[in-house]
Amino acid sequence: MKTLAIDTANQVLGVALFQDKDLIGQYVTNLKKNHSVRLMPAINQLMEGTGTTPDELGKIAVSKGPGSYTGIRIGLSTAKTFAWALNIPIVGVSSLEVLSYQGRFYDGCVCPFFDARRNNVFTGLYHWKNNKMELIRDEQNVSMEDWLHALKSLNRPVLFLSPDIDRYHNQIDMIMGDHAIIPVGDCHMANPSHLVLVANSKPFDDTHTLTPNYLRLAEAEAKWIQSQKRSEG
Repeated sequence: MKTLAIDTANQVLGVALFQDKDLIGQYVTNLKKNHSVRLMPAINQLMEGTGTTPDELGKIAVSKGPGSYTGIRIGLSTAKTFAWALNIPIVGVSSLEVLSYQGRFYDGCVCPFFDARRNNVFTGLYHWKNNKMELIRDEQNVSMEDWLHALKSLNRPVLFLSPDIDRYHNQIDMIMGDHAIIPVGDCHMANPSHLVLVANSKPFDDTHTLTPNYLRLAEAEAKWIQSQKRSEG
């Protein structure tokens, strides 16, 4: 069975194709360009390059957030369209969990995060166990300062992974000290092939009810709810 993985939840655009448990091709870019324009050409290039036709696909794996609201919607809409048109199962996966797999062989706590603006982050805490990443602190939208103090109280080394690592590097060092492990290189970029590794341990989602995991309301929606509460009160 062939599985197509799609990740547009953040700046990285990635698609990967698996034959059962074997990676047969992937396409990755880390550019500030419109995912809506580049996603389908990337999928077409991957499918043509691996000699794969749509009817050979048996499953779709897609990153459902958190991350960019627009990016998440683009990936989910495309993935759900494939799943519906081909009548094949779909699995939505946390983008944080996918990123955490870059540290899957680290024997300790792994903290993936994405910038959520105003010194807040989307994050969670993972640990590699039983050949998979296990969530040991719930994913959340939280103040980075509060989160770092909570991690420091564990008194354990923590591996940090993020495409936004440069923005928070000094703050992490200041609060975590020697307990912070910050690698260099492309391990801070999510790998679309890891989407399939995660999806293989997850149940199928309903194509029609699979929704984004924003971890917070969009700003416009939050303001609308606040205005409604004020008018009702």
